[in-house]
Amino acid sequence: MPITLLIFLLAVPGFVVVGVYLERKVSAFIQDRLGPMEVGKWGLLQLFADLLKLLQKEDIVPKAADKKLFLMAPIVIFVSVFAGFAVVPLAPELAGSGATVGVFFLLTIVSVDVMGLLMAGWGSNNKFALYGAMRAVSQMISYEVPLGLSILCVVMLSQSLDLQVISFQQGIYSPETNYLLGIKSWGIDISGIGGILSWNILRNPFLLIVYVIFFIASLAECNRAPFDLPEGESELVAGFHTEYSGMRWAFFMLSEYGMMLLVSLLGAILFLGSWNTPFPNLGPIRLADWTSGEPGTWYGYITGAFWLLSKALLSVLLQMWARWTLPRLRVDQLMYLGWKVLTPIGLVLFFICGIWRLLGVG
Repeated sequence: MPITLLIFLLAVPGFVVVGVYLERKVSAFIQDRLGPMEVGKWGLLQLFADLLKLLQKEDIVPKAADKKLFLMAPIVIFVSVFAGFAVVPLAPELAGSGATVGVFFLLTIVSVDVMGLLMAGWGSNNKFALYGAMRAVSQMISYEVPLGLSILCVVMLSQSLDLQVISFQQGIYSPETNYLLGIKSWGIDISGIGGILSWNILRNPFLLIVYVIFFIASLAECNRAPFDLPEGESELVAGFHTEYSGMRWAFFMLSEYGMMLLVSLLGAILFLGSWNTPFPNLGPIRLADWTSGEPGTWYGYITGAFWLLSKALLSVLLQMWARWTLPRLRVDQLMYLGWKVLTPIGLVLFFICGIWRLLGVG
């Protein structure tokens, strides 16, 4: 739908404005300080002042750099991240491309981000940038394995690669606006009840552990602390974007926050009920009916987008909390966690979810 493209064109830059300010305030709260306070009331205009400064900065290209790779890298990274939003369903009957292989497309297109990071590090002709890029590539490729396994657990249980279908399975409505039939949680039929009881994270007890793996791997995919080794300021100056300035540096920042929002939306869709309300129908108290609209109605669009974005923003807050709480891992610890902890646990959970599906419990 063209309207979803317009929404995300406005939402992603808008999220960056809100996210940067929010992260500064969250970090200040954790460290018992105030954060930005001088520019505008409560420092609300600080980011706009920073953007104005970035717009006026000179776009410097190092003399020894590979100019084509250097200039193209930020665009490749941003486009690959932004393209992932094409298959994200915002509400019932309000999705972008509506691709039946949305999960596969999302994982594939976001992987192109790795190429952009390598282009930035190699094209800069700077040892710190190249070292940071190699760290980023090895980290992202390593953590795509447990990330993919966690997503496959949900795909196996839902029997679909369509994000909109997975969303409908966690609520009270079918695409034909009739109540879903045959929805089970722990072997109990919960058709028409909806709410948090129908979310994947509760319908299958093992998916709670799977979501923890997904969240940790998504932090590594976003290069967020404690997995921010590619940008380690204390050792690599700024990593793969050391030589960038002005708006090209802003593209890296935009891509990072866009990636945070994208993986948070994906986590909410796969595990946390997507755009469905958290309130269930319990007897005569029809909270699910009141707090979520039927597919194809304006009330359905508004409530669906509200619940999905609320869940995604809660995940973003957890990412910010982790950044300002946990220390940075060493490289060997990073690889140990990915290959010897998360991947084996992910394989075991993948096998268990397969047995769960064969038994027809959920």
